[in-house]
Amino acid sequence: MQTLSEIHLWHDITPRSGAVNMAVDQLLLENISDLPILRFYKWDRPSISFGYFESLATARTTFSDKNLDFIRRWTGGGIVDHRIDLTYTLAIPRSHPWATLRGAESYRIIHEAVAAALNECDISCTLISEDSGDGSAACFTNPVAYDIVTPTGQKLAGAGQKRTRHGLLHQGSVIGIEDKERWLESFVNFLSKSTTTWTPEVSFFQRANELATARYGTQAWLEKRL
Repeated sequence: MQTLSEIHLWHDITPRSGAVNMAVDQLLLENISDLPILRFYKWDRPSISFGYFESLATARTTFSDKNLDFIRRWTGGGIVDHRIDLTYTLAIPRSHPWATLRGAESYRIIHEAVAAALNECDISCTLISEDSGDGSAACFTNPVAYDIVTPTGQKLAGAGQKRTRHGLLHQGSVIGIEDKERWLESFVNFLSKSTTTWTPEVSFFQRANELATARYGTQAWLEKRL
C-alpha cells in the first residue's frame, strides 16, 4: 500500500452548511502549501450533495424529503446522503506525485487506506475492480471502479475528485462505521507516516463564507446547466 510521507490533519469539529463546506474545500486546495491536507468535517443540517455533472432535479427526485438541503459539489461523483455518512476531504498539492496520477489510480490508492481502516475496525470490505452499479445516480447504490463494498456488494465508501492547477481535491464519504473515532485514527495511520495538526486562521473562514455566499449558496450554482 502506498502512503503519504506527511500530511496536515484538520479535525473540523464545527458543523457547517453545505455551501460553506464546499467553499472550505475549494480554498484548502487553492491555498495549499507543500503538504497534503486531510480534513474531517460535519454538516449543520440534513444535507444531500451531488457531483458537479449531476443535476439538482435528479438529486431531488432521488431524495424527495422537502426538509433536506441540496448542494452541488466542485468534484464529480454521484449523489450522497450526508445524514448517514462520515465525510472527509484530502487536498494534494500539484507538486506531489499523487497529484500527477490518473484519476482511477489516485482514487484507488486513497481508497486502499480507507478499506484497510475499515477492515481493521472489523468491517469486512474490499475494493471493486469495475463498475457494478444499477445505473442510479445515488452514490451508495451505484458502485464504480475502486469503490469499497462489503462481501455482499453493499457500497461503503465512494468519492469525487477534481484536478486544477493547484493540485488534486478528493472528497470522500464513508458509511457503516459504528466506532468513528477508531476508524478515523486507523485511516490516518494507513494514509500517512506522519501528521501535523493544522488549524486555519480566522481570515480563512471569512473568505470561505464570502465564497459560499458568492458561489456555492447561489441558485445559479445549484441549478447550473452543463
